[in-house]
Amino acid sequence: MRAVIVDDSVLLREGVASLMRANGFDVIATRPDAIGLVDLVTEQRPDLVVLDIRMPPTHTTEGLEAAVAIRRTTPDVAVLLLSQHVETRYAVDLIADGSGRVGYLLKDRVTDVGEFVDTARRVALGGTAIDPTVVGRLVGRQRRNNPLEVLTDREREVLERMAEGRSNAAIAAALDLTERTVESHVRNLFTKLDLLPEADDHRRVRAVLVYLQSLGV
Repeated sequence: MRAVIVDDSVLLREGVASLMRANGFDVIATRPDAIGLVDLVTEQRPDLVVLDIRMPPTHTTEGLEAAVAIRRTTPDVAVLLLSQHVETRYAVDLIADGSGRVGYLLKDRVTDVGEFVDTARRVALGGTAIDPTVVGRLVGRQRRNNPLEVLTDREREVLERMAEGRSNAAIAAALDLTERTVESHVRNLFTKLDLLPEADDHRRVRAVLVYLQSLGV
């Protein structure tokens, strides 16, 4: 898998690049800012772009703006935000097309190298991975007429962990359930959210999209 790493911290940038190279990624470029990043991605078509949210020159939302532009212009390129900051409204914007290939992890919570690499690979292959802290912040910003009101508490718990990018087996372990029970909850929430039968991977992404949109700004 070909990757581009973008972060204004040279230590973090080169550290992540070295880590990913050691785990089979071909890091084709590293950059200290998002200037010209969209053009680079359009020309080189990497499988994955890992980038920070706040970068020069203003250290506000340069990375997020670049991520949204990449998703709009090259939707086949995955984007993994690796940041210290929680910007919940952009988490919704980034997955608004429901096509996956988006991750949002908080730097301080990345404590396991293997798990990070697995997440990066899963996102590059079309998955969605949202940090539990981001999910928790979204939970605190519920809209009125929330479509999730039709779900049971357990179904919501399952959906929250789906938004974190967990498999049914991982959800079962986290909630102390059998995998078959989790599968039943997943089928039920698909039905309650009016997600018509299609590939389950795509329905999982759409379910997460409904979840984040209903809990966003």
